[in-house]
Amino acid sequence: MTRTERRTRRAAQVTGVGVAALLALSACSSGDSGDTSAKSDASPSASGSAKLSGTVTVFAAASLKESFTALGQEFEEAHPGTKVTFNFGGSDTLAASITGGAPADVFASASPKTMAIVTDAKDNATAPVTFVRNQLEIATLPGNPDKVSSLKDLTKSGLKVVLCAKEVPCGAAAQKALAAGSLELTPVSYEQDVKAALTKVELKEADAAVVYKTDVHAAGDKVEGVEFPESADAVNDYPITLLKDAPNAEAAKAFIALVRSADGQKVLTEAGFLQP
Repeated sequence: MTRTERRTRRAAQVTGVGVAALLALSACSSGDSGDTSAKSDASPSASGSAKLSGTVTVFAAASLKESFTALGQEFEEAHPGTKVTFNFGGSDTLAASITGGAPADVFASASPKTMAIVTDAKDNATAPVTFVRNQLEIATLPGNPDKVSSLKDLTKSGLKVVLCAKEVPCGAAAQKALAAGSLELTPVSYEQDVKAALTKVELKEADAAVVYKTDVHAAGDKVEGVEFPESADAVNDYPITLLKDAPNAEAAKAFIALVRSADGQKVLTEAGFLQP
């Protein structure tokens, strides 16, 4: 290639770059003039929201039923085309189902110990994060006819008391509280989750039950709550995690984000949960 040919080629390249620059500047000027619709449509949040669809399956501790149901409805309204389904129950039972292969996207447990069943099996996709805490309370019949005013009162002869099973978080917490008060209690039955224990009182099949404050709150005037100081020694942390091989991982992440958001925390604290 001659020197003249090289000069001609270089001039053409420079001219091409200049034209490209002018076109880019023109495009920027046009965008700055007020036409922001293209930017809006391409925003990460807008595109992310548009992609969320399908069912999110959440396995959650029974004590989360009311608040998570409300959050599920909020999520569906914010993301049309999605549906949140729940499996509420004893955290130990749910954990066993997950490690046994039950398909689910999210696990919210009532204790780190039951969450460990899942993490030890490496069935979690993210590290569990504590999103709320919960404290025990005594649920009595409306009007508290047996004049229960302390945990020690539950040991009275003839009083029918129900506890959660010892392997369930609410049951393990109750055992801690009893130990803190150097008390021994033989219940008329051990129930597999906190809602089952509370139902015994609601149906007047038991005089009292040791449950969570959130469950007493949810029951309204069906029961009466009695606080006791030993409960401070048995506060449960509630961890949540995205599960391995979640069928709808992206929507599941968004649901977890809602639970941990200011709006989610407001719903949970109004239900009686404590901040993490």
